[in-house]
Amino acid sequence: MTGPDVDGVDEALALVGTAPARPAAPGPRGAGWARAREVAARQGRATPARARRVPLADALGGVLAAPLTALTDLPPFDTSAMDGWAVGGPGPWEIRSGDSVLAGHGEAPALADGTAVRIATGARVPTGTTAVIRSEHARTGPDRERARTGEGGGHLYARGDVLPGQDIRPRAQECRTGDELLAAGTAVTPAVLGLAAAAGYDELLTVERPRVEVLVLGDELLTSGVPHDGLVRDALGPMLAPWLRALGADVVAVRRIGDDAEALRAAVTGADADLVVTTGGTAAGPVDHVHPVLAAVGAELLVDGVGVRPGHPMLLARLTGPGSPRYVVGLPGNPLAAVSGLLTLAEPLLRGLAGHPAPEPCRVPLRDAVQGHPRDTRLVPVVHRAGRVVPLHYAGPAMLRGLAAADGLAVIPPGGAGPEDDVEILALPWTAAASVPTPVQGGCFT
Repeated sequence: MTGPDVDGVDEALALVGTAPARPAAPGPRGAGWARAREVAARQGRATPARARRVPLADALGGVLAAPLTALTDLPPFDTSAMDGWAVGGPGPWEIRSGDSVLAGHGEAPALADGTAVRIATGARVPTGTTAVIRSEHARTGPDRERARTGEGGGHLYARGDVLPGQDIRPRAQECRTGDELLAAGTAVTPAVLGLAAAAGYDELLTVERPRVEVLVLGDELLTSGVPHDGLVRDALGPMLAPWLRALGADVVAVRRIGDDAEALRAAVTGADADLVVTTGGTAAGPVDHVHPVLAAVGAELLVDGVGVRPGHPMLLARLTGPGSPRYVVGLPGNPLAAVSGLLTLAEPLLRGLAGHPAPEPCRVPLRDAVQGHPRDTRLVPVVHRAGRVVPLHYAGPAMLRGLAAADGLAVIPPGGAGPEDDVEILALPWTAAASVPTPVQGGCFT
């Protein structure tokens, strides 16, 4: 059998696991934990971002894809900073009776020297206004002649010195039309939404959220009920989708696939996503099909195994088909090991794809010693107590009990760490360890 036919047989045998797969394009095998995270982050940053306009109400948690420039002066006209009196010239001032200047109304009649008119906070000050006097800093008195004739009216008197321009917000005090208010890459917080609205925006140009498909692999997984007859509940399907959304992703599908190489290949190559996340099948067992499938489709392995426990057999690959680059992150099948892979590879990749900057590292002292692996980094669930972190029990690769109670994961270097040693903390996106309530942001404990 010659050329193409031989290739076809080899590929088919590789897919069903009965012959060695041709290696995918080489990547760093057994990369150190920090290096693996940097490779993932660099890939995310290097992938061209897609932008879209969204209404302000839908922009929270996104990232500005372009600088936010002012569409108007702020404020757009001279306004009163206080409830009180607009006055013209030196006092005392004759009160303009039957008149008040209110916010949201048109321009008021000009104010002549020696006159005053009531004004509300935020109202446009009349032409000729030299100052605004707060209500509590002024008093009124009758105009004796007008009172004698029954015409009413009166005068305004200041209780202290009146400085020109006091309590007036001049036009363009905060910005002028065209000024850059925020740089591209700024996370959209509630305050950013308020500023954008004040500056005249109805929509914001934001980086489109990365699209992610999750493929949960394995014949042994149940989707409901109590484990039985060698079957176990799928813990990763319910956990990964909301976690990925918290990291700024748009999870378009969660699909369950048995231990079937052909089905896995079809799912990976047919995915309409920026990132495909698989669970299980990344080691070298008889039904671990992820590596052979990636080899068969010509994927480039960027990271193939990471020196971290739990989670060593994780991977990051790039598929170089038509359109923008697509990525595969292969997570181990054990739940805590899968979370380790999620935080090691998927989180920094998604951060880059979503346009979020890298968070400042968070380092906190340990209360208790933590045993280390001789060569690899360990990720250990911890809780924050009185300025220190305390390692939790139930932190084996297949366990989630410790993680469910954790405030973060401590990064324990090879060899371990002792009491009072500062260790890096990986924040969980739903705990107080996150510095701001936006996706893909880390931070220290509050």
